[in-house]
Amino acid sequence: MGGKNTVSWLVKFSFLWLLSPNCCRADAIWTAYMNISFHVGNHMLSELGETGIFGRSSTLKRVSGIIVPPDGKSQNACHPNTSYSQAKGIQTWLALVERGGCTFTQKIKVAVEKGARGVIIYNFAGTGNQMFPMSHQAFEDFVVVMIGNLKGSEIFHLIRKGVHVTAMIEVGRKHIIWMNHYFVTFVIATTAVLAYFIFYQIHRVWVARVQNRRWQQFATHLRKAFAQLQLKVLKDGDKEITPNGDICVICFEVYKHNDTIRVLTCNHFFHKNCIDPWILDHGTCPMCKCDILKALGIQVDVEDGAESLHVLMSTELRGSLLPNDLGTSNELPPARRFTKVTHLNEQRRTWNDSQLNSEVEEGHPSS
Repeated sequence: MGGKNTVSWLVKFSFLWLLSPNCCRADAIWTAYMNISFHVGNHMLSELGETGIFGRSSTLKRVSGIIVPPDGKSQNACHPNTSYSQAKGIQTWLALVERGGCTFTQKIKVAVEKGARGVIIYNFAGTGNQMFPMSHQAFEDFVVVMIGNLKGSEIFHLIRKGVHVTAMIEVGRKHIIWMNHYFVTFVIATTAVLAYFIFYQIHRVWVARVQNRRWQQFATHLRKAFAQLQLKVLKDGDKEITPNGDICVICFEVYKHNDTIRVLTCNHFFHKNCIDPWILDHGTCPMCKCDILKALGIQVDVEDGAESLHVLMSTELRGSLLPNDLGTSNELPPARRFTKVTHLNEQRRTWNDSQLNSEVEEGHPSS
């Protein structure tokens, strides 16, 4: 039942998520064409390539200027007092900042306050030329681009040697990413739940088959065991139907001519239609509490315990064994028989041991 509820919840959640704006929302990533140029002696060198990625909230436009790193040993440019002394007297310049130390928004905010037209953020050391679209706060008419660590370090070392490096940034190509992290998480969770549900159903089927096979074997043994108990059809003259004869303590009816009785291993006897369901329900003699099933050689699986055996005998076996497999006799209506069982349990509390023993000795001869 728990597995069905889990899958039902998963289906509802999937349907609602598919209708939500977060589902299948494509992420647009814009690359940046960068033309890096600088003088070496009397020669102008330039390098053009699609080597950058615009930030998610960056202004998408063309911008150019001299690249200026922050002063000092640290290139993170996180502190509000960060200085860009090389930018003095330059009308348009771009800040070159290393990733790390604070958020992208903080770095961008410092560059904006210092008068930069844009910021180029290069990745951590050891990441090669890996890049990704940065998430940051939007700043009006300000360009934010990420480049790889190798390219950023190369530009930084040129500037430290006194080389003036200029960059022209243009908007590149647009790339659509459908597999966002929400969708990946959803697929992983769905796969895990479905795998668990399939395993749970396979386990249930396997357990049901094992139990069914065991019940069938137990029912077969029980039929053979019941066949060992003596059946007797009462005739005129039998001591059981004499005026001093006893009554059946299950239905409280006197024994009559043509009644079928079953004699137990303890030599107590009862109406067949009374004692057979009683044994299936209780497994013992209603008079002396003798374990009839054990006496007949029927072993109960210890793993199942008494509760499982009682459920088995009162549901599965009663329907399969009675009345056809154990014989039929209509001397007592079933409804009348079972309504008196409760009365029997109540009345037995009022009997003392001596009265019970005397009745057993006088009214139940051994056979």
